[in-house]
Amino acid sequence: MALHNRVSAAELKVRLAAETFRRTTISFYQYAKIEDPTAFRNELYERLFTLGVFGRIYVAHEGINAQISVPEYNVDAFRDVLYSYSFLNGIRLNIAVDDDGKSFWVLKIKVREKIVADGIEDPTFDITNRGKYLDAKGFNELTEDPDTIVVDMRNHYEYEVGHFQNAIEVPSDTFREQLPMAVDMLKDQKDKNIVMYCTGGIRCEKASAYMLHNGFKNVFHLEGGIIEYTNKAKEQGLPLKFKGKNFVFDDRLGERITDEVISKCHQCGKPSDTHTNCANDACHLLFIQCEECAAAYEGTCSTDCKSVLHMPEEERDELRRGVDKGQMIFNKSKQRLRPRLEREND
Repeated sequence: MALHNRVSAAELKVRLAAETFRRTTISFYQYAKIEDPTAFRNELYERLFTLGVFGRIYVAHEGINAQISVPEYNVDAFRDVLYSYSFLNGIRLNIAVDDDGKSFWVLKIKVREKIVADGIEDPTFDITNRGKYLDAKGFNELTEDPDTIVVDMRNHYEYEVGHFQNAIEVPSDTFREQLPMAVDMLKDQKDKNIVMYCTGGIRCEKASAYMLHNGFKNVFHLEGGIIEYTNKAKEQGLPLKFKGKNFVFDDRLGERITDEVISKCHQCGKPSDTHTNCANDACHLLFIQCEECAAAYEGTCSTDCKSVLHMPEEERDELRRGVDKGQMIFNKSKQRLRPRLEREND
C-alpha cells in the first residue's frame, strides 16, 4: 500500500462529512529513543491507516507526538496497536474535552528532527531529568501556596483565549523562544515552586527539564496538560482553575473548558474567543473574530482581504502564487497580527 495520502483534500472532507459513525479525538506523546524513525513511521502509518485513523503525528529520534481522530468502534484496536510497542505500552491517552469528531480529515505522519522544536543545542541537556508530575488534585493544592508560580508554556494566541488563574504568560510566538525567556523571567525565583503547563503535557515536560538544567530547584509540570486536568477535575468534582477556552491545533481551533470568555474580537473589541483563519487564502491570518465581524468582513481579517474574495478567480490565483506559503499559512505571530488589525482599525 502507499504510505501517504493520494486523495485530494476536497474529496477527503466530503468523505468525512458523509461518515455515519462518531470519532474520538485523542492526543498523546512519549519521549523515548527511536533508533529508526523512518521505519517506525512507515509501519505505524500502515497500521493506523487500516483503522481509519486521521490526524497529525510527528516521529523523531526523541519520541512521538500525536493528535489524531479515531473511529469510536476502533478505539480499542487503536489502543492495542500503540500498546504493542514497548515504549508506548500503557501510555496515557488524552481524550478531547469538547469534541465534534471533525478535528482531522487525513492521516499525516512525518519524521522530524525533534517532536517539539526547542532550539536546545547543549549536549548535556537531559530530557529524562524532568520536573515532578502534578495531577489535577495536586495542581489545585500546590497552586494555593503563595510561593508557587504558575507558568503557561504555550504561545500568546493560546494564552489569550484561556489560561489558569494567576498564570504567567511567556509572551512569544514559538516554544524555542519561550525556553530562554522563561529562565530569564524567573531567574530571581529559583527557590520557589515553579509549576509549568501546556495543552497536553509535551511542552511543559520538556520545559520542566530545561528549568532544572538551568538551576531551578522545585519544578513541577501538569500531567497530561490542560486536557487531562480538565477531564480529571470534572470526574473528581474538583474546582476548575482553568478559565476560558483551550486552543487546539486541529480544525476545531479550540475546546470549551468554562463559560468565561476572557478575550476580545480583534476587529471590534467585543468579547469573543473564536479563532478563525482569514478566508482570503493568500493571507490565512489566524485571529479572533466575533459573529458580527465574521458576517461584516465575510470571514476575512480586513477590508483589503474582503475585496480579494470578490476578485475573479484568475486574479486570486495570481495573488496566491505571489505569497510565500511557508510563512503565511496559519501564521500566528504577534508581529504580523498587530500591524494588520491596527491598520484596519485606524
